[in-house]
Amino acid sequence: MIKPPKLNKGDTVAAVSPSWGCAGAPRVKWQYRLGCARLNELGLEVVAAPNSLRGTAYLKNNPEARADDLMWAFENKNVKAVIANIGGNDSVRLLPYLKPEPFIENPKIFCGYSDIMTIHLYLWRLGLSTFYGDNLLTSIAENGRWHPYSRRWFVKTFFDASPLGTIEPSDEWSFSAGSRTDRASLKTYVPNPGCQYVQGRGRVSGKLFGGHADIRTLRAPDGSALVERKDFEGSILFFEDIPELCDVEYLTVFLDWLGQSGFLEAIRGMIIGKLRSPDSFAPFAECIRSIVSDKYGRPDLPVMSGLNFGHSSPTFILPYGAEAELDIDALEFSISESGVV
Repeated sequence: MIKPPKLNKGDTVAAVSPSWGCAGAPRVKWQYRLGCARLNELGLEVVAAPNSLRGTAYLKNNPEARADDLMWAFENKNVKAVIANIGGNDSVRLLPYLKPEPFIENPKIFCGYSDIMTIHLYLWRLGLSTFYGDNLLTSIAENGRWHPYSRRWFVKTFFDASPLGTIEPSDEWSFSAGSRTDRASLKTYVPNPGCQYVQGRGRVSGKLFGGHADIRTLRAPDGSALVERKDFEGSILFFEDIPELCDVEYLTVFLDWLGQSGFLEAIRGMIIGKLRSPDSFAPFAECIRSIVSDKYGRPDLPVMSGLNFGHSSPTFILPYGAEAELDIDALEFSISESGVV
């Protein structure tokens, strides 16, 4: 995988809207400006891609414009990193309009999560390492503050070319959505119990690969699946999803797809983000063991849950393709190399 160059103070970051176009909506504009100001505090300049703030309706009806923005951001020599404004459910419509050359010829940091996974997988196919992490609106521009844990990992991941090292749990966490219309609406944080043992034993290492459950339905423009067995081979799979959606049945469907596709037998370990806050984790753990261990015969597979990434706050950042280590006996997860050069 090709790693992008690290960031330095004075660099320019392009904000793009490859999925939902709400960053340009009048009710959200204040939060977009807040996210830009917080990146400014790190010494970064922020530039909006040409179509990224043209509003929800325009961007929904013009996926080619969203694709043009993404290619523009990579081709622009002044831009050193690209960050998604927010996720959504529509980035798959960009794929027919994307050309590989702008990305292959100009590798640079690309960061986002949720529906932005589709773009990560497209760039993965081109051999580029990207970052499953902060969106501008739904992490950096959190109302009240950019959580110190998230901010620290953003700086460590993108400004430092040394190995990322051990990922410690945050002291607190939240899965409340907050508001993009009410400036007084703040997230509610609760103490973080940390990582949780699910199954398996020992210490494993492998490349980072994953995302959320829609990975099983995504298709390339030619109709082929966007992922295949070789993507999972020798990996530590990371999985998370919208907490309100991810109940036991939802997780069961995803794990069964992994098993039926032969992907489950190809991975070396699995880390899972925060699941539904109101529920005990016990039903999820039982679901995982019944499918992974009992149905598909992988009781040895280390699986750890409760990590701070994805649709929760705060978050660390996962570089696709980076070597990571999971020690299930010690309940420790580390990323053994840097995401940037």
